[in-house]
Amino acid sequence: MQARTLRGQPDIETVAEGDVEFRRGGMVIRADRIAYDVPEDRAEAKGSVRIEREGVVYAGPQLLLSVQRFEGFFIEPTFEFLTLGAGGRADRVDFLGPGRSRAANASYTSCPRDGPHEPAWVLRADRVHLDLEANEGVAEGAELRFLGAPIMALPTLSFPLSEARKSGWLPPTLNIDNRSGVELSVPYYWNIAPNRDATLAPRLITRRGLGLDAEFRYLEVRHAGEVRLDALPDDRLAETARGAVHWQHESALPFGLAARVDAARVSDANWWKDFPNRSLSTTPRMLASRLAVERPLEFAGGEGLAYGRVLSWQVLQGTDLAVISPYERTPQIGARLARRQGRWAWALESEYNRFTLPAADLARAGRASGGERLHAIGSLAYGARDGGMWLVPRLAFNAAAYESVEGVRQRRFIPTFSVDAGLELERTDTAFGRALRQTLEPRLLYVNTPTRVQSHLPHYDAAAKDFNFVSIYSDNTFSGVDRVADAHQLSGGFTTRLVDEASGGEVLRLGVVQRYLFRPQQVTPQPDGTPDGAPLTQRLSDVLLLGSTSVLPQWTFDAAVQYSPDIQRSVRSILGVRYSPGRFRTVSTTYRFARGLSEQVELGWQWPILERPAAVARSGSNACSGSWYGVGRANYSMKDSRVTDSVLGLEYDAGCWIGRIVAERLSTGRSEATTRLLVQLELVGLSRIGSNPLRVLKDNIPGYQLLREERRSPVAAPD
Repeated sequence: MQARTLRGQPDIETVAEGDVEFRRGGMVIRADRIAYDVPEDRAEAKGSVRIEREGVVYAGPQLLLSVQRFEGFFIEPTFEFLTLGAGGRADRVDFLGPGRSRAANASYTSCPRDGPHEPAWVLRADRVHLDLEANEGVAEGAELRFLGAPIMALPTLSFPLSEARKSGWLPPTLNIDNRSGVELSVPYYWNIAPNRDATLAPRLITRRGLGLDAEFRYLEVRHAGEVRLDALPDDRLAETARGAVHWQHESALPFGLAARVDAARVSDANWWKDFPNRSLSTTPRMLASRLAVERPLEFAGGEGLAYGRVLSWQVLQGTDLAVISPYERTPQIGARLARRQGRWAWALESEYNRFTLPAADLARAGRASGGERLHAIGSLAYGARDGGMWLVPRLAFNAAAYESVEGVRQRRFIPTFSVDAGLELERTDTAFGRALRQTLEPRLLYVNTPTRVQSHLPHYDAAAKDFNFVSIYSDNTFSGVDRVADAHQLSGGFTTRLVDEASGGEVLRLGVVQRYLFRPQQVTPQPDGTPDGAPLTQRLSDVLLLGSTSVLPQWTFDAAVQYSPDIQRSVRSILGVRYSPGRFRTVSTTYRFARGLSEQVELGWQWPILERPAAVARSGSNACSGSWYGVGRANYSMKDSRVTDSVLGLEYDAGCWIGRIVAERLSTGRSEATTRLLVQLELVGLSRIGSNPLRVLKDNIPGYQLLREERRSPVAAPD
């Protein structure tokens, strides 16, 4: 204890006056006067009392506290949760022991609490009970007020006091779209056990009826996963029951085996169109179900993997555009082995597949109904690297044997020889007022693969690789196993980079690469990427040009161009520029062009419309003086002369609360689109109410920044 004056009797009582500070462990009490009863271990503080303990600060006129037991009361205190930047006041707070307290006639807000005006938002309660050991807070007679109006009243409101989970009702969500109307959902979180929980969300959709979303998560010693269910027992628009299910699971099995399941299914082909925000896959019209059992392998310094898998598809066909389904694998059994010893490295893969088509795709003309394939792929390489130079000759083969459902058997064996060589040169320089490191990275890849006629063979998983800076340095222009492009070619190019020595950030990147054919290529893809196209006689391939720079402060430029010497025009190009002068300020535009296919311009932005004056923000005024931000992205198809996907919204930051309204338009066909309206009220330090547009904004707007860093909402669940 320290103060201006101290007096008392040893081991009986100490009285301190004037700027008193009393410390016990992690607790600090400050006051004008403190009388400490030593035998009773009781402190009585008066006048500008302030107590700090476990990240909470209380302040008021009078405190009586049994220090060690932390029992007593505080008269008319204010309180502040330091980590949340929020707090409130109460008529009285009773401390009932370490971690337990009770407040009477309490209020809570993150808005300024000085002056005669009511905060912009405030949560009031007749009584509040806090129990840190049970991780539970209970507010009785709770009322949430926003801008002077009550928006939620509950007889009892419970909430967790830490990051730990707790059962209870979560804030309601609200969604509006042109297909389903207004959707209101009130989720309930059920903390079943430390390793299991569930969320049940009854929902009312004005045009469709009642539904239920459910999610169950589990984490056992050897098993983990989650199941998500979306059910509409009676969709009034579709006049039928509808639903979706997604199961993800992992298991550790005996003998070092591991099992994985990832299965998704929906009730009908229009699910992806009617509920685009409930997509179960990045390809919403092709839903995969995968089952795999695998075992890692280790041998004599090498490693590998043995596996058995099953893959099936649910293809959601529509009337506007047919979807070509991949083949199902029922089953897929194989093993992969690899070893590196010194400069030598070898790899071997062998796999058996039984291919079938989904029932919905069996009637499609021109496709084999399925068959079996056994393949083996191997390679042997010698890597010579000295400083910034490498030379890697490599010998590989691709062998496969097929048997169709009609019993026709075919086989082929195709070898490949390649040499990969390159340099990595560096030098230091000074430019643009800073120290830089420049690299020059030339590279050559020679590939020789003999011609083998393969058009009579099935193609289950072969597709043309995209022509880019990565694929041009591969020895096969096809992905998958069923096609191996013949090649006698040389790919060459270079990349140069400027790197800031101080920050390590890349300031400039330039690259160019091209391929030369020593003989015409016979095994080529068709224009749509499928195998068995016309022979390629053009000796020089298209030139790929790449460039990006952030030399100019606050500006970023990116460009990628595929230029055809044959027609002396660009075939594909992507040009982008982004301007980001500060926080919550970014504008970007991107131009995408594919000759004969598409031409699009995309504009994205986050920018202040009306900013809160700095003086007002510092004063903590409750006046309506927040900052307005415009956010959005628009994608315009110049070929179709229409806007395809777009997002447009407004954000209002009042300091202690944020309002968001966002409209999203998703194309679901050539002449169809789904439009959603997302409205959210974020009470900083409490919770978010309404629909959540944050994922939409982060996924669609390059450089988008949250107005507030995401953190746990202390009030999570009304009972």
